[in-house]
Amino acid sequence: MRTTHPSVFVLDKHGLPLQPCPSARARKLLTKGRAVVARHTPFTIRVKDRTVAESEVDGVEVGIDPGSKHTGIAVFTTQAGERRSRFSLQLDHRGARIKKKLDQRANYRRRRRSTNLRYRAPRFDNRARPQGWFPPSLKHRVDTTIAWVDRLSRWAPVRAVHVERVAFDTHALSVGRPLEGLEYQHGTLHGFEVREYLLAKFDRTCVYCGATNTPLNLDHVHPRSRGGSDRVANLVLACIPCNQAKDNKPVEEFVTNTRTLNRILAQAKAPLRDAAAVNTTRRALWRALDARLPTRVSSGGRTKWNRTRNQLPKSHTLDALAVGKLDTITQTVKTILVAGCTGRGSYSRTRTDKHGFPRLRLPRTKHFFSFATGDLVRAVVPRGKKAGTYIGRVAVRATGSFNIATNQSSVQGISHRHVRLLQRADGYAYTTRKEQSVFSRL
Repeated sequence: MRTTHPSVFVLDKHGLPLQPCPSARARKLLTKGRAVVARHTPFTIRVKDRTVAESEVDGVEVGIDPGSKHTGIAVFTTQAGERRSRFSLQLDHRGARIKKKLDQRANYRRRRRSTNLRYRAPRFDNRARPQGWFPPSLKHRVDTTIAWVDRLSRWAPVRAVHVERVAFDTHALSVGRPLEGLEYQHGTLHGFEVREYLLAKFDRTCVYCGATNTPLNLDHVHPRSRGGSDRVANLVLACIPCNQAKDNKPVEEFVTNTRTLNRILAQAKAPLRDAAAVNTTRRALWRALDARLPTRVSSGGRTKWNRTRNQLPKSHTLDALAVGKLDTITQTVKTILVAGCTGRGSYSRTRTDKHGFPRLRLPRTKHFFSFATGDLVRAVVPRGKKAGTYIGRVAVRATGSFNIATNQSSVQGISHRHVRLLQRADGYAYTTRKEQSVFSRL
């Protein structure tokens, strides 16, 4: 398996996407003056002497691994069933923060009504929800994923999208037996649906001893030799020593600690909250993608099968690379871009205390000295205690004394005269990290 640096997005002189190129090629174009930087993150260049009609564009495809907290996106080229990764992105959602904010707002209003303060009549019973309505925390997951597909389509010649539409085959999970005849038969993916479900449910951890990063087996809570079934509610994950020690004992005999026993029994029957959130939005995501680009769907079991037989570790971006039908994966990227959803601020011009009363008033304008909080900037301080070069996100003040949050620390009190804009705030905080390279047998 070959690993390489992420490719650079390339635009023609009219701003239309060309085939992504290696970073070394982009460096030569910039050095010779044939290209200029169009965007800092993700790094994009614009060629000044070429158009799409004069270029050979093979196109790329996009793989998406939707998740509750993180979504993996991979840009790759494919030829005769062989995939080569060009760019990988991990999108960190903020659905939990959205729900927390909405609950906090509802509690503030409820308290004001109940304590005879400023009365605000409840209106949630008078509002009709349209067909296909999603809670804001779930709609956010769909909207941000679609937004990034639209962005990638502007920077690269995207020809098709591959997405997981079904995480777990619920029919196979509920029946718990081979399906024959008119029912679909066992194929190469048999068993991967159940294993993928349990690995996600128990977070790849032995339920008996808590061991991680070790091969795990499926274990029956109530042994089959004593009347236990193969239903998924009777299955847990156990490491090899615990699985052999338990043998065919009932879980009540093997686990002597009452608290641990209650936890195992409750967890075995508990539903997957994160999986439920993802499964709720998968169909809406698929429909939105299919309205934009040719979209091919697949299941989570096939994704894991592709990843395992290509000896790739478990990660959201590598799962996105392994989505759908493929033969081999011959190239991955060394580093991935992590885009954390931060939002673009709030309409509220006050900050409240823990009781919901205003404690701080904010200015009505968000821009000071042509900068706004969240902009990516470079500050070059020539002298003084803070002399040096700083690159990061800026927090602006009306006084002109800015704070810059770099990857290492936060630097306070930088004058606006030393600050230069690299990229406007777009609602995301960007970091990079290395792609996983150790093969996991799970």
